Amino acid sequence: MKILITGGLGFVGSNLSDYLLDKGHSVIAVGRAATQKRITADRYHYISADTTQPGGWQESLNDVDAVVNLAGKSIFKRWSESYKKQIYDSRILTTRNVVNALPADQSVVLCSASGAGYYGNRGDDLLKEDEKPGTDFLASVSIDWEAEALKATDKGLRVALMRFGVILGKDGGALAKMIPAFKSFVGGPIGSGSQWFPWMHLTDLMAAIVFIVEQPQVNGPLNFCAPNPARNRELANTLGEVLGRPAFMPAPAFMIRAVLGEFGNVLLDSQRTIPDKLLSHGFEFRYPDIKSAIQAVVS
Repeated sequence: MKILITGGLGFVGSNLSDYLLDKGHSVIAVGRAATQKRITADRYHYISADTTQPGGWQESLNDVDAVVNLAGKSIFKRWSESYKKQIYDSRILTTRNVVNALPADQSVVLCSASGAGYYGNRGDDLLKEDEKPGTDFLASVSIDWEAEALKATDKGLRVALMRFGVILGKDGGALAKMIPAFKSFVGGPIGSGSQWFPWMHLTDLMAAIVFIVEQPQVNGPLNFCAPNPARNRELANTLGEVLGRPAFMPAPAFMIRAVLGEFGNVLLDSQRTIPDKLLSHGFEFRYPDIKSAIQAVVS
């Protein structure tokens, strides 16, 4: 298959490119960098483009079997009003441009990213894909992001909405920021540590994307998270155990909010999501529990 990836040079996009190439697929990666030199495979083509703007990059969408739409500014930094606009526009405008360029009535599947933030702060509620959305900033972004992707159904195309939890993998993602703190003996839970932490190992995420592309009956929203969500405290304790370091340095909620502002609430919010639809369609997780996932990353 020929698969186009927006956000193709990000943590997920670059690893997904390697994964797809290893499985014999052809990849078109679209990113903002002028060039890329990491991948040199014959079946790999890189396009430098600002996907929030219409342009020549859209022509590549005329001849693909699947699109994996990952483009979006990172949420993992302090938000100003101008940066919140970049978070929003990078997702909504890119998705709009992808959908506008896709040909109608073709056997193309659009796998478009969204986030577990769709649900807002939900405490101990068990969140399947049919739960109502939240009302905060990230929830509103996810609602509009998904709405843009679903416009592809008006063209007769299949759309899968991937509501990502926090992705755990080597050399990037959340653990890349956490591991140095634990190795320096200053790791621990965030806030009370009781908030649920939706997570997924990168290997399972990539396998789930291929699973969706190959299973024509899979569509609509899907929680991209492991079947065993963990509380933040369990994540910290497990990471400390695997690294052989203590996990006794909590970051108080007031400090998180003081340092990170509105973004700090993202780290303190609770989403107890489960991948109900992936499981019902028969997807099997390689890393269903937090300890096996962390061991695989740290090893």
